[in-house]
Amino acid sequence: MVPRETLTEHRLDALETKVDEGFTRLDKKLDESFARVDERFKQVDERFKHVDERFSRLEERMMRLEDGFFALNRTLSVGAVAIVATLIGSNFF
Repeated sequence: MVPRETLTEHRLDALETKVDEGFTRLDKKLDESFARVDERFKQVDERFKHVDERFSRLEERMMRLEDGFFALNRTLSVGAVAIVATLIGSNFF
């Protein structure tokens, strides 16, 4: 009959080997998964570059539009002053 300690040691050795193999497989799967995640982040970064470019163009257009509103406001203000001056001038004569 085999002593109980020897059986326990063999079973523990087998369990240790099995656990080590499991962790090795897990490490490999995690490395593959993280590689895919890294690749996806590269794609996201590339998309954000395009989004940044589009926002820059949009900002430029908004600035031109803002300049147009200022010019329109100035024109309307001058026109209103001219109309008021005309109305006041026509009442004096």
